[in-house]
Amino acid sequence: MGQSLTSLFIVIQVLKRLGIAFLTLIVVSFAVFFATDMLPGDVAQILLGQAATPEAVAGLREAMGLNEPALQRFFGWLTGLTHGDLGTSYANNMAVAELIDGRLKNSLKLAGVTTAVSVPLSLTLGIAAAMWRNSPFDRAVSIATISVISVPEFMVATLSVLIFAVWLDWLPALSFGADVSSFVDVLRAYAMPVITLSCVICAQMIRMTRAAVIETINTPYVEMALLKGASRWRMVLVHALPNALGPIANAIALSLSYLVGGVIIVETIFNYPGVAKLMVDAVATRDLPLIQSTAMIFCISYLSLITLADVIATLSNPRLR
Repeated sequence: MGQSLTSLFIVIQVLKRLGIAFLTLIVVSFAVFFATDMLPGDVAQILLGQAATPEAVAGLREAMGLNEPALQRFFGWLTGLTHGDLGTSYANNMAVAELIDGRLKNSLKLAGVTTAVSVPLSLTLGIAAAMWRNSPFDRAVSIATISVISVPEFMVATLSVLIFAVWLDWLPALSFGADVSSFVDVLRAYAMPVITLSCVICAQMIRMTRAAVIETINTPYVEMALLKGASRWRMVLVHALPNALGPIANAIALSLSYLVGGVIIVETIFNYPGVAKLMVDAVATRDLPLIQSTAMIFCISYLSLITLADVIATLSNPRLR
């Protein structure tokens, strides 16, 4: 009976967090639509140029439905969004989904490579720092993580260009994400963006992993294992780490959510052909459907990771288990 009530409580908590995420997404979609709709300038005038006649501008506004009330356009856009219809780009006269398709794949590749590099590195450094707490290694890692956290993404990207592209001439200053056929090509295409993004998320992940492992090490059953003669490695990997997986997974999900904000800066600086670069270009041309769709992609990604972190925190709660 108690186990059934616990399972029911967990399901309710998970559904509650999913419901909060859904409501947040509705509010965010409202904010995205009206924030982009209030951008200065007339879309029809920008598309036709300054030499366009007032009649031509009025006709284009009518054709694009810009004369309709804002709420009516919002609900029409939201309805299309729920059915997978992202609209048509004003500047390219193409389906927004078609424009985003290739760029989204590039952004996912960049996020995947960054995750493959940053997660193992962060877990290794975080666990090692927890094992040798208060040692010179732990202090060095702590100083490095605090220093990296204090530096914004654009500064890390700029320093990476200066060091690796200008001074050392090892890597290209721009990353075009071209097709790669060898490991060297992968390094040249992704090294600079991955270095910048990894610096952003590794520092947070290392500190949170270290804190989670230290908290588990201080529990009585781990101390008992040490008193029985278990080595330090066995104490951490066998006894402490399995019980710290919940907080560590939560830390990974929270840290990866910073990719959503960092990738906008990184893709712009390195001219990487991803969704963030597409959104920045769309802002310059006032391409509202494209801006709104790309912004919603970032919002959905961020909310998904945050919700995943909340669910993991709920499921890993020892009191519920």
